[in-house]
Amino acid sequence: MGKDLFARHGVPVPRGIVAEDAAAASAATGDLGGTSVVKVQVQIGGRGKGGGVVLADSPADAARAAGRMFSEGFKDMPVTRVLVEERVPIAEEFYTALLLDRSTGGYLAMMTAEGGVDIEELARTRPEALRRVPVDPLLGLRTYHVRELTGVLPPRAREGAADVVRKLFHLLREEDATLVEVNPLVLLEDGRVIALDSKVTIDDNALWRHPDLDELRAAFPIDPVEKRAKDQGLQYVKLDGDVGIIGNGAGLVMSTLDVVAQAGARAANFLDVGGGASADQMATSLEVVLSDPAVKAVLINIFGGITRCDLVAEGILEALGRVGAEVPIVVRLDGTNAEEGRRILTEANHGRIVSAATMLEAARRAAELVGGGEAA
Repeated sequence: MGKDLFARHGVPVPRGIVAEDAAAASAATGDLGGTSVVKVQVQIGGRGKGGGVVLADSPADAARAAGRMFSEGFKDMPVTRVLVEERVPIAEEFYTALLLDRSTGGYLAMMTAEGGVDIEELARTRPEALRRVPVDPLLGLRTYHVRELTGVLPPRAREGAADVVRKLFHLLREEDATLVEVNPLVLLEDGRVIALDSKVTIDDNALWRHPDLDELRAAFPIDPVEKRAKDQGLQYVKLDGDVGIIGNGAGLVMSTLDVVAQAGARAANFLDVGGGASADQMATSLEVVLSDPAVKAVLINIFGGITRCDLVAEGILEALGRVGAEVPIVVRLDGTNAEEGRRILTEANHGRIVSAATMLEAARRAAELVGGGEAA
């Protein structure tokens, strides 16, 4: 889908055919000259390192690779299609990205001559290798921006890379994207520069302007738990630990993840209930978080600003009356009517509720309960 979008904006990409079974992957490889690259199609990164990208030397190889992907899935996600692409003669690999920089309210363009690698690791260990150029949204991408970016590349790749960057910026603006990334952007032996990979993130708030892009979401299965949370207006993310986290506000939830890790445990998932925490929201939140079998304890961390902690406490109790919780639930309340909220929970004397006065204490208790932390 990303490469279709690239091609629509004139960005050169390899020829590719989508296949929905092993036989189609074999036929596609034949159409592409007898060799191909088979790429698993899932909305998750790490395909190259995880066996999701396979070089096929024949149609039979492509069929075997696709068959494995369809039967095994990828990182616990179902695979319903693969992309079969032509093999191209690569001379050098680069990386480029254009994104919304929320810290400046503008755009940031990045490029490095070291593509096909873990770009986060490169930025951490050798930041000087990644050239960053801020772009004022009112000025747009200018020639001097492009010259500064592509100056990090070998001379014979600069003209082709400059053309790609200009088209990617046009895509970023026209499609209301917050990220357009190519890893790797490659220089071919014949001197052409093409996008061998694509990653595009569209601003959900702008999808009403792009019904064609909005329709693409229905093409891939969504985790039913995530769908339920989204339908309720809740932000849910699945992780790989054993503490379920519920909080109100993105900043508080992110801080809770940090203190849980500091206490020696790992989050199994986290859910942001937003500005409110009614009984219905708490019930749905608990159902969503507890539907993950990896969860051994839940940490509810609420700061009452507009939200009153006494109403949150009543919502938690009502939710527990509707949700069969089999694991301990650590609750930390702070802010508006926090003392009253804690009193309500204490008097309820619910067998699953463990009260905590501070966020660090709550994290330590949760870590103890899952067997991953030190005594508070």
